[in-house]
Amino acid sequence: MRGYILITIVAVSFLHRSTAFLEVNGPSEPILEGQDVTLECVDTESELNISTVHFERYSKYMKRWHRLESDQVYFYRRCFMYDVDVRREEGRLLLFIARIQSWSEGPYRCVSENSSAADNSSQAFTIPIHYMREVSVHRAGLGYLTRYLNSVQDLKVRLGDNVELECSTTASEAPEYFWTKEGEAWLLPSNKLKLENVREQDGGRFTCSAQSPTVHSLMKKRTVSITVLPEDAAWYETTTGFILMVSVAVFILLVVVISMTAYLCRRTKQSKGPIDDRSQKKPIYRASVESLPSIVSDKQPLV
Repeated sequence: MRGYILITIVAVSFLHRSTAFLEVNGPSEPILEGQDVTLECVDTESELNISTVHFERYSKYMKRWHRLESDQVYFYRRCFMYDVDVRREEGRLLLFIARIQSWSEGPYRCVSENSSAADNSSQAFTIPIHYMREVSVHRAGLGYLTRYLNSVQDLKVRLGDNVELECSTTASEAPEYFWTKEGEAWLLPSNKLKLENVREQDGGRFTCSAQSPTVHSLMKKRTVSITVLPEDAAWYETTTGFILMVSVAVFILLVVVISMTAYLCRRTKQSKGPIDDRSQKKPIYRASVESLPSIVSDKQPLV
């Protein structure tokens, strides 16, 4: 019985020593895009030689792990290590990421080269990056593509028109939106601003703000100026009329370019035909420059 107990203890001890107790130490607090980040591979049991451990990053596009090491060939570094710097300092394995971007979040892991265990790597570690792109403001009701082609900054409308603006952005998590007006104390908690039957006093500078719900310091803003024109103002003086006029002009220019291209292509194709060498139809005499060698001593044409 004691023999079985001793064998069990030895087996457990061997299994314990053959397993890599690796961890990736990194920031636990949210990281804002653009900050510097440092990761470190550590052995919690102090049983491994860190010189035999390396970092790996998972590629979501290639569906595989890639080794991160500073001595890799140039092409490899350009593809997989363009944004990271791996260093070995005083027995420590560190990974530096300067001005981190959202695509550098990972996941990352530490892998031991000498461990005989099947599971010789640490748990995957993903850097919690928070980011927010610039806010865009457009007329509400537009399609996904046309909204970016009709970004609003200075909006001119006629007295009595209805105005509905919508602001949007791309962020790591859904932001909270609110509208404010310069010189007034009201606040509208929405990403849409709707003004019906606008009056002259409705004009002014309106600001749409997008704020992260968890990181309140992460905020983006966009200000729009609304000018109210007289009711009898010409249609082309409004922002909608100006956009329509420019769109028609661009369409006409595009039609002209396509028509000219088609005409030139057709003309080039028609100009390519058999070569008409009229010199072949002229009489050729012996005494002429264009004469052919002949033994006949007459002056009659050879054609």
